[in-house]
Amino acid sequence: MDIHEEKTASGGRYFANVDGHEAEMTYSRASAKLVIIDHTGVPDALRGKGVGQALAEHAVNAARQGGWKIVPLCPFFKALSIRHGEWRDVIQ
Repeated sequence: MDIHEEKTASGGRYFANVDGHEAEMTYSRASAKLVIIDHTGVPDALRGKGVGQALAEHAVNAARQGGWKIVPLCPFFKALSIRHGEWRDVIQ
């Protein structure tokens, strides 16, 4: 699955197009070293296919590469971060 990023002045989003549907995870930048994941949207047609998980893993890998921390405001991302103890290095 190809995940892309769109950046804005205050944040951005990760998104993937799968089977003609788009899923996204949006974020805002609190500082150069802190990102807030605030929303994950996965269409019903893509639920259960691991798309949300893939977006979350992409965000975690981006944080590791960029040297920043993530505040998990989005309920979906927060639930995943609790289940994935190996993400603790980037979760604030």
